[in-house]
Amino acid sequence: MEIFTYGFMLQALAAAMIVGVSAPTVGIYLVQKRMALIGDGLGHVALTGVALGFLTNTQPLWTTLLVTALGAVAVEVIRTRGRASGDVALALLFYGGIAGGVFITSLVSGKTNANLNEYLFGALLTVSDAEVWAIGILGCVVTFVMVVLRPWLAAICHDEEHARVAGLPVGALNLLVAVTTAVTVSVAMRVVGLLLISALLVVPVVTAQQFTRGFATTMYSAMGLGLLASGAGFVTAGVLEEVPPGAAIVLVAVALFIVVAVGRAIWLALRRRALAPSVASIH
Repeated sequence: MEIFTYGFMLQALAAAMIVGVSAPTVGIYLVQKRMALIGDGLGHVALTGVALGFLTNTQPLWTTLLVTALGAVAVEVIRTRGRASGDVALALLFYGGIAGGVFITSLVSGKTNANLNEYLFGALLTVSDAEVWAIGILGCVVTFVMVVLRPWLAAICHDEEHARVAGLPVGALNLLVAVTTAVTVSVAMRVVGLLLISALLVVPVVTAQQFTRGFATTMYSAMGLGLLASGAGFVTAGVLEEVPPGAAIVLVAVALFIVVAVGRAIWLALRRRALAPSVASIH
């Protein structure tokens, strides 16, 4: 484990764990609102933001943050005020994001493809000090906002009409979820990549749902699972050396879901079997 004595490895680990905690705090609302695929949609839009960063010689994190935030707002407006459904809005996001990224990338000369891969699949070990600070600050802000506003956000996830009657600013809260999703996608692109960010948004949440009851318990459990997956995935990649950290983190998250789901199924089967004799004796 000598590799973890290097400073760049420790700052990469810190970035991974911050994203591992913050992503599920947003993901739980997306899962409850049945909008789990918005992470993929914004990931495609982020491709346009990265390409704009290359084109303008700007740090891609900031151009991506701007473009994904605008995309998230557009989806929310289309979903709530337009005639198109949420699925259609996401489809527009998918196609427009990819087309915009490819078009702008084609305008940039040089080794753009190699650089683009760092954002598509993640390049955790090459994050700069400035990027780590940005990931840390934005990740903490997202986590803080999602946790503090949990009662309100949970209300709009369960029943928007009831929340509106109760006087909650439903439109503003929906917009907040969309924008924080965009922020999460932007800060996570160097950790797991734009193509895999949805996994960190969704998988820890659906894993926690296997053994928890209640919105708050599920949220905090998902945060713990995201932290565990990020840490274990990073260590696995560090030990194996040739394995990309982003892929290892997602695979660990998926493995945790499989273990928990199988364990729950076995526990329920054993419980039914144990209860069967007592039920039979009653009859």
